[in-house]
Parts: sequence; structure tokens; C-alpha cells
Amino acid sequence: MKLQKKMMLSYLLICMIPLLTAILIIYRQSADSLEQSAEEFAALYTSQIDSSVLNFVHEYDRITKSVLIDNDILSRLGAEDDVPMSELIDNKNSINRLLMRVAVLKPEISGITLISNSHHVYSYTNTSNMVKEDLLLEQEWHKRVPDADDAVFITGLHDQSYFEKQGEGALFTVGRVLYNPDGSRAGILLIDLDPSELLKLNEKFIVARDRYDMRVIIYTNSGEMVYHSDMVSGKTTWKELSAQKLDPATESQEGLIVLTSSTDATKLTVRTEIPRDKLLQKIDTIAYAALLVFAISFIIIIVVSVVFSSNITRPIQNLRKSMKLAEAGQYAPIETTAVNGEIGHLVFSYNKMITTIKSLIEEVYVAEIKQKQAKFLALQHQINPHMLYNTLESIRMKALMRDQEEIADMIKILARMLRLSLGREGDRHLIQHEADYTINYLRLQNLRFNHLFQLHIRLQDEVLQSRIIPLVFQPIVENSIQHGFQDYNKPVNIRIDGEITPEADIRILIADDAGGMEADKAAKLNEQLLEADSDKLKVGIDAEDSAKSIGLKNIAERIKLQYGDRYYLTVHSVQGKGTTIEIVIPKQ
Repeated sequence: MKLQKKMMLSYLLICMIPLLTAILIIYRQSADSLEQSAEEFAALYTSQIDSSVLNFVHEYDRITKSVLIDNDILSRLGAEDDVPMSELIDNKNSINRLLMRVAVLKPEISGITLISNSHHVYSYTNTSNMVKEDLLLEQEWHKRVPDADDAVFITGLHDQSYFEKQGEGALFTVGRVLYNPDGSRAGILLIDLDPSELLKLNEKFIVARDRYDMRVIIYTNSGEMVYHSDMVSGKTTWKELSAQKLDPATESQEGLIVLTSSTDATKLTVRTEIPRDKLLQKIDTIAYAALLVFAISFIIIIVVSVVFSSNITRPIQNLRKSMKLAEAGQYAPIETTAVNGEIGHLVFSYNKMITTIKSLIEEVYVAEIKQKQAKFLALQHQINPHMLYNTLESIRMKALMRDQEEIADMIKILARMLRLSLGREGDRHLIQHEADYTINYLRLQNLRFNHLFQLHIRLQDEVLQSRIIPLVFQPIVENSIQHGFQDYNKPVNIRIDGEITPEADIRILIADDAGGMEADKAAKLNEQLLEADSDKLKVGIDAEDSAKSIGLKNIAERIKLQYGDRYYLTVHSVQGKGTTIEIVIPKQ
């Protein structure tokens, strides 16, 4: 990853992690506080409903008690059998008047019915819709009314099938069991009411119910539904509700906040269901606001991080580009505006270093050229090749005239060597020329040492016609004579072999069967040849190299300098068996 991206990413993480943490903490605290407030509101709402239901039960308890204090009515209920018809009619009229007085007190009563213990039915309605007494006695809900309880009771919702005009809605019934003074059961009083009369909420609670889509369900301890807000508000019908089965044991459902409240006085349970998403919709608003703040902050931080990282990394990038150019040999200072801080000092120092390096390179380059020019001019002035050739030829002729053929051969060989060394330019120097030079050199040495050196050259024509830097073979052969030749009675064989490698390089082996060298000495020599790579760019030859002529290290340096690091010169030697010099150069 680039430095600018690293800095920008680091800046983003440093800024965004605390910001995101703070936003999440604020959101979580706000959401928890709002949810707690919402649940408190729902609990208050449920408590208000429970209070309203309690007031309703108390009110109808008071109304139905008015029947209990009328002993005349109770005595008439007990004297329904074996009485004359006139008295029976009189009893019925008296009971109906009582029912009418109760119904007038509460106009919302749909119907009021008194059923004696002997199953005589007395009913009154505020409308023309009369009760069918025989159908009433067959209702399942009627059969489940309490048998021995003097408190008021409330039945579950039931249909209106026992009315002459059967409606589609549902009713619930408030009842009380009537007892004679002696404790025997006299009958039961039933008051039919519309479910909307059970719960009367003020306008603010109705608005809150509609806003949060609340559902209020009231049911008896046996699980019979008495009230459902969706039916009262018209969102659903009694037929749809009657097909549903309410399980009072289910206290909560997924996605709902469910609160229940019940009292022993009413024997009813109020269940309030509030959709969580509706009640907590303000939390979603907080979440959207938090996301918006995070997104805006993210964009601002990205812009700031890009600007800051660019200001820091731009000089570094320019420095990197300039260093790449310096690696390629183009020493150009960085052109940039003033930069403060450590980076500015770094750029300034780099520009100063580049200027110094460029100046030093120019100085070294000029000095090297001048040195080469001076050596070349000195050589030209000291040795005129044509004059030298002619002089050596004259000496050779005089030697022949005096019958000194050996001296004449030596002068002839020397002239050939001089012609080879001075008459060939480096870029046209072939391995063939190196072989010829070495052959002539060894002829001179054989004249000196009475033909003790045998040279065996096995080089293919393709190898002979490849180019090579000058003065490679002869110095190596010279080392074999100087360091390997020890016994004047034992001839020395020198072999020069060459081949083309699979990598299309030329591998040359120059071997002798002289004394060789010790293993540690050979290892030390190879180590020096390996270090020649670090000296190949040094200008000039030091005094030690001049004194030793052109040694193995010099050849290794020139090979590295001319052909590259993958080409080399190395020594393989076994004491008492001889030494082999391995050279690898490219085929050219």
C-alpha cells in the first residue's frame, strides 16, 4: 500500500472510530431512554384503561344492587308457580317496571333481562328489538354464568342471535345473581351492552391509540374476549374476531410491546398491544440522523485526510521519482515549492547531495578521460608501431645474416605479439586473436625454457569467432608458468577448452597440470575474485596492480564491467594436480 493511502486510512480510522463510538453510545442511550419512556407511557395507558374498567364494574354493581334491595320483586320471583293468572300478570308488570327504571338510568343498555330460578324470563329494551326468551335460554354463554356469586360478573362477547332483529355486531353482558333473604337463589339479572360502552377514553388517548396503532383487548379470567379496540374502531368485524383464538397465556409476540393488567375486583384482564416499530419510530429518526451525521463527517474527514496526506506525501513522491531517475543515471534535483519541517530539510539535503554527486561524477569522468587520453598520447609518442615493426625486422634480418636463427625466431614472435596487441581494437577483438597471442607468448617462453610447455587448444570455430575483451588468456597462462612451473625436468601441459552453454553463453576452461595450490589459498583467491564486483567502477589501476601487470582480479573486474554481474572468473585448484580457471562470458 502506498504511503498516502496508509496515512489517509490511518487518519480515517483515528477520526472515525471515536466518532462512530460516540454516535453509537448517544444513539443507544437515546434509544434506551425513548423505549423506556414509551413503555412507561404504554403502562400508564394500560393503567388508565384498567381504572376505567374498574369504574365501569363499580357503576354497574351499584345499578344491579337496586334490584337486590327490592324485596317485593324478589318475593314475586319466588311466587311464580301456583298463583292465579291475574297475580302472575301483575308480577310481570311490576318486574318490567323495575327493568324499565334500570334501563332508563343507562340509555346505552341494549337490553335488560331478568330470569327467575324457575326459568321465567322478563326483558326490556330501549328499542323495538325485543329479546326472544326461548333462544336466550339456549345460548352457550348463558349456560356458563356463575351459579353462586353475589358480585357482578361480565360475560365474553356473543352474537345477537336471540334478538328479533339479529345484528352482525357483538354484545357483552353484565350480570348479577339474585338471592332471596333466606339465601336461596331467586334468579339472575342480565344487562346487554355494546362493547364500546365498556371503555370510554378521552380524546388524547384516542389520538395516541390511532397514532401508535394500539390494540386494547379485555378478556375474562377464562379467556373469553369482552372488548377489542379494532372491532370497536371498525378495523375488523366480530365475525373475523370470533374466528381468532385468544391465548391469554401469551404475554408477548415478536414485534409487539405487550402489557397486561388485572384486578380481582373486575376479574378481567386488560391487554395492551403496541407495535414496537410504531412506538419507537422516533428511535428510527434518531438512527437516520446519526447515519446522516456519520456520513457527513465521513465525507469531511476524507477530504481533510486527502488534503493533509497529499501535502505530506507529495514531496516524498517527488523525492522517490528523483531517486528513481538517479538510479537510472539522471541526477536532477527536485523542483518543488518550499516545504517546512523534516520533509523540507530532507528535500533540501537531497538536492544538495544530487548536485554534489553530479559534480563529482563530472569531475571523475573528465579526469578519467584525461587520464586515458594522456596514456594514449604517451603510448603514441613512445611507441610508433611502424617504426617498431621495421626496427625489429631489421634486427631479425641481421640475426639471420649471422646465422642466429633462434634470435631471429624470438624477434619474429615478438613482432607478431606486438602487432596483435597494438593493431586490434577492443570491439573487434576475437577469441581467435586471444588464442594467437597466447600461442606466440608460449613460443617465446619455450625458447627460453627449452620447450617445456605444451599448449593444447580445443575451441570450436563458433567460439573462435566470438568477441572478447583483450588480454584474458595470456595473463592466465603467464600465471600458470610463474606460479605452477617448479620442476625444470617436468613439462607443463596447458589446455584451453571452450564450449557453448545451454544458456547461449561461452564457457572457457584454461587448465594446467602444474603444482596447483592449497584449498584455503584457492578459497581466499576466489573470495577476492568475488569482491572484484565492488571494485569494477574504480577509475585507474593502483600501484600494486601495475607492479603485478594484469592479474586475475583485474580480468574479473573487466569481465563484470563489460558483461554484467552474471558473468564471472573463478579458480578450481587441487594441490599436486593442477589449476583450472573457469571463465563465462556472453556469446557475441
